[in-house]
Amino acid sequence: MKKRLNVAVVGAGYWGPHLGRNLRASREWNLAAICDLDIDRARRVADAVGGASVTADLQSVLSDPLIDAIAIATPAKTHHEIAMAALEAGKHVMVEKPLADTPEHGLEMVVRAAERGLVLMADHTSCYTPAVLKMRELIAAGEIGDVLFVDSLRVNFGLIQPDIDVFWDLAPHDLSILDFILPGGLRATSVAAHGSDPLSSGTSSIGHLSMPLADGVMAHLHVNWLNPTRTRRIVIGGTRHTLVWDDLNPQQRLSVYDRGVDLSSISHATAKDRRAANVPYRSGEARASAAEEREALAAVVAEFAAAIHGHRDARTSGAAGLRVLSVLDAAAHSLAAFGAPQPLPDQLRAGGVAA
Repeated sequence: MKKRLNVAVVGAGYWGPHLGRNLRASREWNLAAICDLDIDRARRVADAVGGASVTADLQSVLSDPLIDAIAIATPAKTHHEIAMAALEAGKHVMVEKPLADTPEHGLEMVVRAAERGLVLMADHTSCYTPAVLKMRELIAAGEIGDVLFVDSLRVNFGLIQPDIDVFWDLAPHDLSILDFILPGGLRATSVAAHGSDPLSSGTSSIGHLSMPLADGVMAHLHVNWLNPTRTRRIVIGGTRHTLVWDDLNPQQRLSVYDRGVDLSSISHATAKDRRAANVPYRSGEARASAAEEREALAAVVAEFAAAIHGHRDARTSGAAGLRVLSVLDAAAHSLAAFGAPQPLPDQLRAGGVAA
């Protein structure tokens, strides 16, 4: 039997209560403390999850030798300072996305965790939903063949954020999913972003992001705060099948389509002149791919414990968080350059990070 690990949640705002509830319910964890500058808010969260020590003093948490890990649920601009202090104190760290406020800060966190032999995990919760785990499994097994394209749509009506644009608010969800399910992760070569600010709020509320990936694959993401409908959909086209993930359809979150281009029947001679090629299409059936419904965050905290016990990287590691963060940063630079593509660092194009 592995011993339960002691964990403190740092941040009792929106996400902290969800983390606290799942850590309290987990067989792998003992929820040791809730830490927040607002002690009353920390106390309310502790009471809601069944009790835990509360404190406004982060240093007291980090100096406690009985605490093995912390889960950070604070604003992104504070992630680097808190995580670095925790890693220096010998604590394993899980961080709410985005990993940090800049790629430079994120890289420091990844390097320090590796130097100290500690787990740094990105809380990419969407990656642990049953449907996304199934997508990863199907792609890894070659079910859809070689990936040809990725189209992502994440739109809703509000809420307009005062300190970040629509890219930083909505795109991290789908970027983290793509990094999780595509072989080798987000191996983008460059990022081009176009945004619109029809409300004159000072930040983009509508955005389009394009990324050339490895082997000629193009990924496109559309995010929007002004759409009257709410949509969460990713389409991944392959040489054999196409996957459609519809997160808001609980009856059929994942579908496998047999429609597509029949590349196997295009001869090499014909393929030399694509303009003249008579491209054949398949018009097959669609089928649902069933997956048992369960709360993703419970799987997140279980994976955090498993990575610590197994002395291994988490499935959504700090490196994964850094790849997502670097795409967001490149998108911001592209926006400032009126949509000009911005290259990603060589180590991120290769699917890794510098050690």
